[in-house]
Amino acid sequence: MSLTLDSYRLLGRSGLRVSPLALGTATFGTEWGWGAERDEARKLFDLYVERGGNFIDTANTYTEGSSERLLGEFARDHRESLVLATKYTTLRRPGDPNSGGSHRKSLFASVEASLRQLDTDYIDVLYLHVWDFTTPVEEILRGMDDLVRQGKILYVAISNAPAWQVSRMQTIADLRGWSPLVALQIEYNLIERTGERDLIPMAREMGLAVIPYSPLAGGVLSGKYGRADLTPADGASGGASGAPSEDGTRRNFNLALGTLTEHNLAVADTVKEVAAELGRTPAQVALAWTLRKPGVTAPVIGARTPAQLEGNLGALDVYLTADQLARLDEASSIGLGFPHDMLAGDHIRRVTKGDLRIETRR
Repeated sequence: MSLTLDSYRLLGRSGLRVSPLALGTATFGTEWGWGAERDEARKLFDLYVERGGNFIDTANTYTEGSSERLLGEFARDHRESLVLATKYTTLRRPGDPNSGGSHRKSLFASVEASLRQLDTDYIDVLYLHVWDFTTPVEEILRGMDDLVRQGKILYVAISNAPAWQVSRMQTIADLRGWSPLVALQIEYNLIERTGERDLIPMAREMGLAVIPYSPLAGGVLSGKYGRADLTPADGASGGASGAPSEDGTRRNFNLALGTLTEHNLAVADTVKEVAAELGRTPAQVALAWTLRKPGVTAPVIGARTPAQLEGNLGALDVYLTADQLARLDEASSIGLGFPHDMLAGDHIRRVTKGDLRIETRR
């Protein structure tokens, strides 16, 4: 069944309706050496909204604040119909340790800064961006709940955190009557499936929508890289002029992250095979796989040009057969590890169903 951007889905255990693909705006601005200038970013925003999209993702420090500022400018005439999600915890001022982190001072200052940059009175969804392993969870939850009660944020969410901490936070929020977490943003794609071990099952059990970022694995799943790219480009430069190129920079970045490997290129090859069968692009197939995984609400898609965004939106009407899904799953499969593999065994299923006698020895 084909989807459209106005095939809205509920965000976790809330009544908030969001589009099945979220527009990521880390490409709004060129301060990071790549991205879209203002006019091009405006075209991306307009294209997404005109198609019925309402779920837009940013963060307080994306492109040194340009992402929020541009989004605030573009969203001014559409504010009530949009769901704007931003994040806090990354360092806003180098040298000031309290301008980052999960604690209350960082939280309140960051939200005030985001409200100014977004030119809005409230934030629809606020994510804790990166777990800092320092701030007590009660401090985080109480601070978030205070901001909800003040009307500065409507819903709270979390990203890049251990599953056991997220489930602990959700339980505390429920017991104390504080605002519950409604979404979990994680890296999830055909070559990063470790979230299937604990994060995604936890989110489904605890009522959090799964919002995958990097669904194309830094472009690896789009088919843009080959075996020749497994060697870093000298000085991250491209072309005879020696001027930095996006391909060279992103290639070296993916190599440094361990995203560009022989195994991952083999997964990308399977994606390309399926794409050729369907007459689709590899990016559309990779997105369609993520979009239709259990627990996933809205992958975050980014683009630098309207053509790229058009291509990504094409994933909404890609139909993958059972055979194609099985091939993609097999090519990218991971071991779930203990206790999942043990609990999935036939012996355990027979024991738990009472099919075997259990001898107790002391």
